[in-house]
Amino acid sequence: MTTTLRPAGPEERAADGGRSRTFDIRVNGRRAGSLRIAAAHGAGRVEHLEVAEPDRRRGRATVAVLAAEEALRAWGCREAAVAVPAAAPDALALATALGYTERNRNLAKPVTGPPPPPPSGGAFRDLTDAEYPAWFEAERAAYTRSWTDRGMDPAAAGTRADHAYATLLPDGPATKDVVLRVLTHDGAAVGTLWVSLVAERLRHKEDAYVFAVEVDEAHRGRGHGRTLMLEAERVCHAAGARLLGLNVFAGNTPALRLYASLGYRPVEIHLYKPLG
Repeated sequence: MTTTLRPAGPEERAADGGRSRTFDIRVNGRRAGSLRIAAAHGAGRVEHLEVAEPDRRRGRATVAVLAAEEALRAWGCREAAVAVPAAAPDALALATALGYTERNRNLAKPVTGPPPPPPSGGAFRDLTDAEYPAWFEAERAAYTRSWTDRGMDPAAAGTRADHAYATLLPDGPATKDVVLRVLTHDGAAVGTLWVSLVAERLRHKEDAYVFAVEVDEAHRGRGHGRTLMLEAERVCHAAGARLLGLNVFAGNTPALRLYASLGYRPVEIHLYKPLG
């Protein structure tokens, strides 16, 4: 039997130059599932893949993904990305077998009660208006770099960063339902925390999200990261949030170990594959 993709509708174009299209997965002309791809600034992704139950475990998904990669190459994409639910081991195994590598993952943890207070010498205060510009520029630079490292044009990465921060921090440190904190130890600033309590901005079912947690390089390895994450739980508990989420990159082994020790569990795995 021959498995092919057939367009299920016209190609869609976005104002920022992005494009997307939905396909039917066909087996000898019979519809066996659906697939959707999207691309922007040279980065492509498989947004949706579904194979009907009678056609599963017969290689239909493999052929569909490989055909999707060819379509993304034709659009000039340098890589393909896919997000796989952590509760879908078969999908993760398929992506891995096709050469996809984990880039990052979303984690979540139920917040069931207030955590312990900061250790002796530790205290929290709000990020000040005077501190915000330098903090913002460092965060924006890191976000932009995360996209240029994937091959995105620097100008496009900067535009993407500006859009993200305009959405997440429209009023800077005064943004409603956003908490920006500084951890001090014996009076010295050692780290920062950014927590959002706006559920409609989040992809999954979290009530709150840790968008950034950072310990100054000179103060790392002293448990300040754990103190910052426990403060995030304290913020969530005080606000009535019950599920706290975050993102972590695959190569950040210390952070992965910290989050696992605190009880965070994977929700979604993000993988990529070069298309050169």
